Amino acid sequence: MLIMLTAPAFSAGLGGEDELKFAFYSAAWGENTDDGLRLVVSNQSNVSVVLEEVRFLKTPEVADDDILLKIGLAVPAGRYAETEFRYTDLLSNNECIRRTMDSNWRLAEVSNYTLNPSVRNLIIENTDSFRIYQCVETISMRWREVKGDSIDVSKTEESWILYHFETRQD
Repeated sequence: MLIMLTAPAFSAGLGGEDELKFAFYSAAWGENTDDGLRLVVSNQSNVSVVLEEVRFLKTPEVADDDILLKIGLAVPAGRYAETEFRYTDLLSNNECIRRTMDSNWRLAEVSNYTLNPSVRNLIIENTDSFRIYQCVETISMRWREVKGDSIDVSKTEESWILYHFETRQD
């Protein structure tokens, strides 16, 4: 499964919105497997970055239930990078996710982008054969730009992430 995250214009080097996207995948979501997490990152800017960490803010006012993924992945300007982690439960402490999983939906990806950014927590496609549902959650991500011999400055930004579900095929 894929989870991609996008950060809005977060520095002078990363000039436009959606220049850093990433997605997590895991075959373990909703299945009885021990598969890990796979992360794919797309850096669409002209500045190389190192994605240091992503923190899932499960209950923004309670830091104890945050889920922190330390990443440390270098992503060259205009390129993709990927890495794998041991499985980490990203689905806990969210009523929308619990309710959706209990209703026999399959988590397809977790990402910071959507094809229809105006839709949150709504069924966005409903046909006889296929439906998509999204849950939203807040994240904080930390990265640093890599510019030649300059000292890398770490930057942090709070944003949202979408859990993309689809109907299970019986």
